[in-house]
Amino acid sequence: MAVLRSRAQQSASHEALIRALYAEHGKALLAYATRLTGDRLAAEDVVQETLIRAWRHPEVMSNAQGSVRGWLLTVTRNIITDRYRAKAARPTEVAESESTPPIERDHADAVVESMAMLEALDQLSPDHREVLVEIYYHGRTVPETAGQLGIPEGTVKSRAHYALKTLRKLYTSKSGGSGVSRLSEVAV
Repeated sequence: MAVLRSRAQQSASHEALIRALYAEHGKALLAYATRLTGDRLAAEDVVQETLIRAWRHPEVMSNAQGSVRGWLLTVTRNIITDRYRAKAARPTEVAESESTPPIERDHADAVVESMAMLEALDQLSPDHREVLVEIYYHGRTVPETAGQLGIPEGTVKSRAHYALKTLRKLYTSKSGGSGVSRLSEVAV
């Protein structure tokens, strides 16, 4: 019971100390923080944080060594420095708008296009599909594809031409025409 009374008295004395600190040094701290931050609201937050740190370390305030105001101003400066460093460590956030579109496209469009392309590929004949897979997915040349599949180079070229022509027709009907330019790039 005696311990609780002493803690309550200690807490009341700390609160009185903080009130006294604010009454005596609050205006100077706020002016200093406003000058360093250039923002009144941010300065008020910094002063509040400074007083919280003083409340957590009452021994510094009651110690007769050094200036109390000097300690408070140093804490204020350190808090502001920490905030600037934290802000500098993070990349600047930019709101998305017409003038600043996102750097990366939404991946949902690519997923839909891939699904439409896979459906169109499934509708090709196996001979046409395997030629396109060898050339475009495995990155083989016409002679390499001919050797891999065991067919003449002319047949590889012919199958690739007709497969792309059919695929273009199928893909544009599935995707509503959005993939025409991409498929043309692949065909060239």
